[in-house]
Amino acid sequence: MLHLDLLSASDKGGGGAVRAPEARLEEARGLALAIDLDIVHAEVVRVSRATPATLMGSGQVERFADVIDAMEIEVAVIDTALSPVQQRNLERSLKCKVIDRTALILEIFGARARTHEGRLQVELAALTYQRSRLVRSWTHLERQRGGAGFMGGPGESQIELDRRIIDDKIVKLKRQLEEVKRTRELHRSARRKVPYPIVALVGYTNAGKSTLFNRLTRSAVFAKDLLFATLDPTMRRLSLPSGRQIILSDTVGFISDLPTQLVAAFRATLEEVLEADIILHVRDVAHPDSAAQRADVEAVLADLGIAPDQIATPMLEVLNKVDLLPEEERGQVLNLAARDPDKVAVSALEGSGVDDLLTVLDQRLNARRELLRVDVDLTDGATLAWLYQHGEVLEREDDEEHSHLLVGLDPADRARFERRQAGLTLS
Repeated sequence: MLHLDLLSASDKGGGGAVRAPEARLEEARGLALAIDLDIVHAEVVRVSRATPATLMGSGQVERFADVIDAMEIEVAVIDTALSPVQQRNLERSLKCKVIDRTALILEIFGARARTHEGRLQVELAALTYQRSRLVRSWTHLERQRGGAGFMGGPGESQIELDRRIIDDKIVKLKRQLEEVKRTRELHRSARRKVPYPIVALVGYTNAGKSTLFNRLTRSAVFAKDLLFATLDPTMRRLSLPSGRQIILSDTVGFISDLPTQLVAAFRATLEEVLEADIILHVRDVAHPDSAAQRADVEAVLADLGIAPDQIATPMLEVLNKVDLLPEEERGQVLNLAARDPDKVAVSALEGSGVDDLLTVLDQRLNARRELLRVDVDLTDGATLAWLYQHGEVLEREDDEEHSHLLVGLDPADRARFERRQAGLTLS
């Protein structure tokens, strides 16, 4: 496994936090371990100038070819995006199979997707990736110009045939995903009719989203110390301290340099975040690259149109894994969370801070409520039950005929109530 540190690119600088090459290599190791690859050699390769043919210099390629031959390595993982030509040239020189970062992540997603939608999304991303690499499969066929007016030989014909087959599959998959998207929108519409607020968990892969999800909802979603341990989105109902019911949504984790094919394929899934009333950005504060991970998550959200500084949806930072911090650093994080209303420090594994998080969610959702006074006929039990179920009854006074209520309702619920009970006296 090789992580290429392109010095000329990193020297240019740029905004945001920058990871150390060794940390990037360790992340790549985690990706490989996630699909049970046996790593026998891992190294950071400093590249002063990218070579178009192989990305790294010829001397470096020769050295790694010797290492691969001596250790009988079957697969070389290059932790960067390779062009089809670079991948082909490296396979020729190294005499083994070569996969880049995109292919590695696609392998993980292919192994982990469980739902029908997840499998469709992964297959679409994989086919989109493979389409540009068809030339690698047909280098053994002749390439000379043919006769009878044909511009190319059998190699070109086979490539075009395979490309057409892949194009047909891509069209079919996109059509199936459109059906899934319509079904998902029907589910959203149904949730709007039974209007529980939606709280979405987002974050870098392995930040502890699924562990927090299990802790809050008492579920058993697969959660393990692995990159991309879970892919398919999960939703559960959750009761807050006030008794208010919400829907908690766990989404796929993000990662740096997430392949564009995957962002596009999983867009329908990630759009669940767009529907959320509150977004919880779960961060692994014990990770040395926590700041850079935060920047990567915000970049993916911005790509979805959810820039934190430009949206109305409230976002809370959940500073997770405080139990892994040294005592002094833990104290600093706890003090930071105590001073900043947009941050909550928790340990999803041990449960500390979780009650504070639920209280903050309650407060945030209650702050959105509008107060109104309602007079309801005592015989209208359905309306009274609706108000207690969907709102917060702050005051109630009954006389012989009516209940006089002061109720807090979310804006959407107030609009539904007013349409539902147009004949009632509202003030």
